[in-house]
Amino acid sequence: MIRSHGAIALASFASKCDELVPCRGAKCSISCGATSSSSSSSSNSSENYRRTLEALKSKNRRPKRWLGQNYMVNSNINDEIVRAAEIQPGDLVLEIGPGTGALTDSLLCAGAYVIAVEKDPDMVSLVSERFKDNPRVKLFQDDILKWHIRLHLSNWMETIKSPSKLVKVVSNLPFNITTDVVKKLLPMGDLFSNVVLLLQDEAAARFIDDSPKGDEYRPISIFIRFFSEMEYKFKVDRLNFFPPPPVNGAVVSFSLKDSSQYPEVKSVKRFFTLVNSAFTGKRKMLRTSLRHLYSSSEVENALCSIGVVETVRCFIIFPLFLARSLDSSRQGLINYHSVSLLIFTTLWQRRV
Repeated sequence: MIRSHGAIALASFASKCDELVPCRGAKCSISCGATSSSSSSSSNSSENYRRTLEALKSKNRRPKRWLGQNYMVNSNINDEIVRAAEIQPGDLVLEIGPGTGALTDSLLCAGAYVIAVEKDPDMVSLVSERFKDNPRVKLFQDDILKWHIRLHLSNWMETIKSPSKLVKVVSNLPFNITTDVVKKLLPMGDLFSNVVLLLQDEAAARFIDDSPKGDEYRPISIFIRFFSEMEYKFKVDRLNFFPPPPVNGAVVSFSLKDSSQYPEVKSVKRFFTLVNSAFTGKRKMLRTSLRHLYSSSEVENALCSIGVVETVRCFIIFPLFLARSLDSSRQGLINYHSVSLLIFTTLWQRRV
């Protein structure tokens, strides 16, 4: 847990500025018309670092533990996030939790239009002041989990008359809302092209892990692969944040699928009801886990139709099916996620 949020902690952390971030010269202005050189990018990092700390100290602003606030104080990382998102001039970007506006600044430097949603009124005030003269920034004070994404984005896109049909999401995400945000955004492949998030490294590892053998393999693993293709970009050391969280971060990218690319199921909602039910007791037989949805005979018949023993348990159904799906011509194995989707999709289609 975060140990201190007070002025003493801020002063102590600020004193380490020159140790953690090399001192650099010029800063990228808020208007950001062109890409910085390597030397000016270097100076931008030091400036952004000090600017973040000064902004937090002003008007008694402090990171709030209950909001999961850990601010990025190394603008080189922000620039890397922007590159990972492949931001081009004119791109439309939804930023969740802009905080002090450090990542927002990097997005603007790349030429993006940014619509930002911030829950903390103190940070809303700070970002509003920082970018008050920049017409490419629109800020909302709201909870992203309650904010009407489609309504606000469609209105915004009409206002700026952008030719772009899809929006990108780029965010240094509060670690405590990662799963909820992923569940909200990934099914919107008609609105977003890709989602690039800085989140907890352990969560990123769980999301991308292809093996269902361990305890960390969950319905969210199937959910992510159903709606997107995920890529682990790079690790971010915890000391690049203020206050430093107890764990490292990681940047991941989700390339969202169009609905035509989803596995064929008659009802996505009911499909995931089946998946969640199967995982409520990973070591129970599937016919037991799913008995409130189907009779034992229905589940057994569906499993037998795809060559799986009727007494199979959720935690072993994936490797069992995988073992029977060796592709000798490619000298490899079918991806675990693909197998899990195939099994559940087959089971679903047989009974719905």
